[in-house]
Formats: sequence, C-alpha cells, structure tokens
Amino acid sequence: MKTIVNSWNEWDPLKHVILGRADGCCIPASEPAVDGKVPEDSDMRGKFGVRPKESIDRANELLENFSNLLKKRGIKVDRPTPLNFIQPISTPDWKTKSMFGTMPARDIILTVGKEMLEATMSYRCRWFEYLNYRPLLKKYYEEDPNMRHESAPKPRLTDKSFHMDYLSDKIGVQKRLEWTAKKFFVTTEEEPLFDAADVMRFGKDLMVQHGFTTNLKGIDWLRRHFPNHRVHALNFPGDPYPIHIDATFTAIKPGLIINNPNRRLPNEQREIFEKNDWKIIDAAQPAHNEPPPLCFSSVWLSMNILILDPKTVCVEKSEVYQAEQLSNLGMEVIEVDFRDVYPFGGGLHCSTTDVYREGKCEDYFPKQK
Repeated sequence: MKTIVNSWNEWDPLKHVILGRADGCCIPASEPAVDGKVPEDSDMRGKFGVRPKESIDRANELLENFSNLLKKRGIKVDRPTPLNFIQPISTPDWKTKSMFGTMPARDIILTVGKEMLEATMSYRCRWFEYLNYRPLLKKYYEEDPNMRHESAPKPRLTDKSFHMDYLSDKIGVQKRLEWTAKKFFVTTEEEPLFDAADVMRFGKDLMVQHGFTTNLKGIDWLRRHFPNHRVHALNFPGDPYPIHIDATFTAIKPGLIINNPNRRLPNEQREIFEKNDWKIIDAAQPAHNEPPPLCFSSVWLSMNILILDPKTVCVEKSEVYQAEQLSNLGMEVIEVDFRDVYPFGGGLHCSTTDVYREGKCEDYFPKQK
C-alpha cells in the first residue's frame, strides 16, 4: 500500500503512524539544554552513557507490543532506523559526547496536513536525530506525490542560545516557577528553536507552547512557515520544567481538552477556547508519586495519551485515574503497558508521530479576537 501523508489534528481516525525504538538510547552528557531541564534531585544528574541493556530490552518489548496492538486495529506502523548513539558528535560550534536516541518520534517530526516537518530541536545531543527518520520520509516522498518533506533551519546552538543562569544545580523549584511566570526560560531568542512536541494541532489553528524547548522566534518561524494557519503561543506558569505540551494540555476531541491542574492555562489565554465553546477540564491525578528511575519526564505522563479516533484512546495501563476519567467522558479506553518506556523520552503520544489520519483541515476556532 502506497503512503498517503495527511493529518490535521490529534483526534481524527488514525491509520498510519511512526513509532519509535529504544535501541542504544543514551543518558546524554552535560550540555546547557540538558542541564537546564534535568531536576536538581534527579537520579540522572551526573550520569552519562548508554542506558542499561535490560531496560532497553524491556522498552523495546513494550514498544513492539504497542505496535502489534495498533496493527490489530488496522493502523499501519513504521519504525525509524536507529543510529549509533554512543558516539561523539560536533559542529564547528560545539562538541558533545553522545546523541540521545529515537524513541520519542513526536519530538522530531511535525505532520501538518500533507507536510512532514523536521523540527530544529534545542538539545545538542538531538541535533542529528532527524537522520533516524530520513529513510521513512524519503520513502513517503517517493510514494506520495503530494507529500511535502520540509526541514526547519538547523540552529547553531552556541552558548548564546541558552541562559547560563539555568545551569546551576541549586536553583530550586520556587525560583524556577518564578522564572517560568516571567517567561524566562533556559533558551534565549538568539535563533529560532522549536521541538515538534510543543505543537498541538487543531486543524486551522496550531497551539504552541513557549518554554524550554521552543522560543518566541521558533513560534514566529512556524507562523511564517504556515501562513494559512493561525499560530498561537501558550504558556503554563505552573510548570518549573516546561518542555513539550502533551503532558500539560491534551485535546481529546472537538470541544474538549484536559489540562494539567498544576499547570493551568492562564485566564487571558483561555479566551479563544471559551469563545468557541471548547471545554477545558482538569486532568485526573497521576497514579504514581514519582517517575520511573532515570526518567526525564514528570509523573504527568499519565495524560500523555494517544487518541485513535474521537471515541477511542490509548492510556498507560497503570494510570487508572486517567483511564477512569476518559471512560467517564464516553471514551473507549485501551490499556497499554508502557511505563517502562517512559525513561526513553515519554509516553504513548510522545512515542508516535502521525503519518495519516482520516479527515480534512477544519476551522475549530471561527471566533477569533
């Protein structure tokens, strides 16, 4: 079957997806973006190198099980081609000891309609991560005459792209929250930066989180690149480590969003949703008090779910409160064993990126300011 690229939102029926792999994934060495993101009390601080083989094997087992589940529901699943991540990489501006991995496909590739766009990325260790997906994108380009393969300008990521104030290991959560409220993040406005996972797609509107991995210049670049879309910057001041929107603000179906209750959307940014009769409700509490060992992400991966269609959703099987909430909202909940994949870069939504969803570009926010 030839590939057709088409995906405009997070909820139309999913028919074709890319799912990441855990092979050779590394704990990255110290660099500005990593040091700014990893919590001061994290067990990852000071560690570097390939993750333990048993954890890689376990993550790959769960990813394969997830792949088989999707295939049984009629969804085509493609997988990236992993590089050798435990090797030094460099540009004329910097060197770092290793790459990151290729589990969270959502971070790298943004699908908007018939276009698949490689994000800039803001971690040096992830600068070359797009190469894992090039064989697939090449294939899609050859098979679909309407597919557009685009790549955002690669950033230099010199020290000028980062606020070095964030590199101390004694900042503390309270200071981070104060900085987040002031929209002072580890990334500067030296050059456009964005991760694909900071973009939530709502048809004609793209909601983009401004935070650690996406700056205002990155949002402006997206606005210029997608002139037929409306691109909106969102902030979540309750998050001391604002990286990627999909554990904070998750669209379930037209008219309904769950929002992390610790990271609520500010009132002034809720207007566009309220004007257009979208309901924003607090997400259920996570089932866990702490993330798994050696994990970048917070316990709020509980709300990192994958919508298969407006009535069906995949939820990590131990996240019983999130599953119960979505069931009460009228969704069929598919439980997926995935918690041991979390340390490799995220949850069910993070691990995938859309190739094809049925549907077309619609205007879900006709009432603008």
